[in-house]
Amino acid sequence: MQADPTEYRQLDLRAHDFLADVTLHDVWVLELEGGGTGRTMEDVRTCFTPQTAVTANGTVKTLFAIRARVGRFFGWDDKQERWDQESYRHRLTEEDRARSLVTPGADDGLFKVVYVFPNESVSEVRNATVHAFSCMALRQTMRGYRLYWGIYVKPISPWTGTYMRIIDPFRRAIVYPAVLNRVSVEWGIRFCE
Repeated sequence: MQADPTEYRQLDLRAHDFLADVTLHDVWVLELEGGGTGRTMEDVRTCFTPQTAVTANGTVKTLFAIRARVGRFFGWDDKQERWDQESYRHRLTEEDRARSLVTPGADDGLFKVVYVFPNESVSEVRNATVHAFSCMALRQTMRGYRLYWGIYVKPISPWTGTYMRIIDPFRRAIVYPAVLNRVSVEWGIRFCE
């Protein structure tokens, strides 16, 4: 499921320009069988809810609970006024805002929506450890759809790199595979029966 970013970078996505100053950290791909024609990011969002992501399985739920406790202890997630000012939502054009199917800034679990276009979405999270972006893109294939998930990471302190090195093994080996598996199951239930 983890993919070479070359194919992702060749997609016609607003995110490539929008996040040009942010490092692409990971790309994941999920083949979604069936689904019929005309599926959009709104359909994906019914399968990839904040609750789905945090509770993909017991291990993922535990990892998120540990991260929340550690974050509270160190104050990593205490809101800072400047974080809202640093949001990439402020970079949206009027056309971007008009195209978005979800209001920019809407809560998206741990993230905030930047934009949701019919076949592409970007959300962001900002805390004391990282400014990260989740970009999803949906493309129809002969057998259904291919969902691309790009993770972008913008360093915001000297500790961002260390933090990412510590959590990467958990994200890559446990969290993302479990979340994508859960999305696949939800897709099958909602759109393939």
